[in-house]
Amino acid sequence: MTASVRETDGCGAEIVDIAVARASDRDIELIRQAVFDRGVAFLHGQNLTPEEHIAFAEKIGPIVVNRYFPPSEKYPQIAKVEKTEEQTTNIGGGWHTDHSYDQAPAMGSVLLAVETPPTGGDTQFANMYAAYDALSDGMKETLGSLRALHASEHIYGVDGVYGKTDQAHLAGKTDTPSAVHPVVITHPGSGKKALYVNPAFTICFDGWSVEESRPLLTYLYQHAVKPQFTTRFSWKPGSMAIWDNRATWHLAMNDYQGHRRLMHRITIAGGPLAA
Repeated sequence: MTASVRETDGCGAEIVDIAVARASDRDIELIRQAVFDRGVAFLHGQNLTPEEHIAFAEKIGPIVVNRYFPPSEKYPQIAKVEKTEEQTTNIGGGWHTDHSYDQAPAMGSVLLAVETPPTGGDTQFANMYAAYDALSDGMKETLGSLRALHASEHIYGVDGVYGKTDQAHLAGKTDTPSAVHPVVITHPGSGKKALYVNPAFTICFDGWSVEESRPLLTYLYQHAVKPQFTTRFSWKPGSMAIWDNRATWHLAMNDYQGHRRLMHRITIAGGPLAA
């Protein structure tokens, strides 16, 4: 069985004919390059033990423990992304890219579906390479000179938005970093330019006020999720997505009220970003 890559419309690629628990060095390089080039790799049928999940993720890159999500039982490397039957708020229900508020943002995540609802609970992904490429030359020139402030306190802090929901355990944190990054980055794995702002964590352009920044950021946010830049992934137990925070946004659909959804997420370390 030889693994192969099939590009999906808008964003991402599906990896077929692979069992990641027995992945060869060639398989790992194939997956890593698909993630770097397409932003996210999708796989099905990966029914892994926690030990196998961790071992596979370590082949992709060094693991970092998420500071906000509760860990799974016995395995601090694995964060639980859970919505119970009683909860109405899901996690990650708006467009975002993880960890942009860190000085050295995480490279990405290895997310494994453990329990899924009968219908719904898909995740949408948006391609920030394609979003950048589709901008005019004049807009690219303008954005190329800008940096933006990214923050976490308004989401995870003492008065964070999750604190007003039934996912309140995610708020009330005191470790709430912020960082300034280029608005257009050069991806270290692919060498391609990507748009690097996002609706959840970007506050304003560096040196601009929030009010001054809002019109241009709003335009970029609307542009980046045009249908031609996005794809939608349907989960079932054993499905896996490996995404690159530097090249994509994602959004978890909240259309399965009354049902439980449990995902196991491992975060992969990244590094500082450069234009």
